[in-house]
Amino acid sequence: MKILRASDYRRMPWKNGGGETVEIAVFPVGASIEDFDWRVSMATIASDGAFSTFPDVDRTLSILSGGGIELTIEGRRPVSLDLRCEPYPFPADTVAAAKLLNGETTDLNVMTRRGRFSHRVIKHPTPVSLPASSDLRLVLATAGHTIAFGSEKADLGPLDCLVCGAEVTSDLVISGGSAVLVIELNPESGISPSA
Repeated sequence: MKILRASDYRRMPWKNGGGETVEIAVFPVGASIEDFDWRVSMATIASDGAFSTFPDVDRTLSILSGGGIELTIEGRRPVSLDLRCEPYPFPADTVAAAKLLNGETTDLNVMTRRGRFSHRVIKHPTPVSLPASSDLRLVLATAGHTIAFGSEKADLGPLDCLVCGAEVTSDLVISGGSAVLVIELNPESGISPSA
């Protein structure tokens, strides 16, 4: 188990050069945007434009702040995403574009490479108690949160992230004034799920 602090996240250009992404975690450690098995990042959308495409990758998008976007994905009807919406999954290798609804917006991107990992992103209002799991889980704090497990306790600031797996054998009890985003990463083909 470890805590990733927002102040330590790595910043880099978008794959298509249209903005900046803030990398929370990636596997394998040190992987690039071309060869990751899974990647969790944030991006600020300051203007309308196309999303980067990633062959053989599935993506889930969640709005963290701002006025939201209208997301247009090839072959689907446009969908409006804002702070009230549930995380939205879609293939990252299809053509997609965002139109700002009401100013700059920051989103959370979770991406997994097909045949290597799959994922699920769940928005939980707090307080919440999550049962122990053998899956690798990342808990992203949208504001300040406290997470208790057994006799241990961790305080997370805004956008800090708790990473835990099978070593946490007790329930995660999360308290705070806003929802948390829980990312579950499931290895395929016998791959180790380590962060």
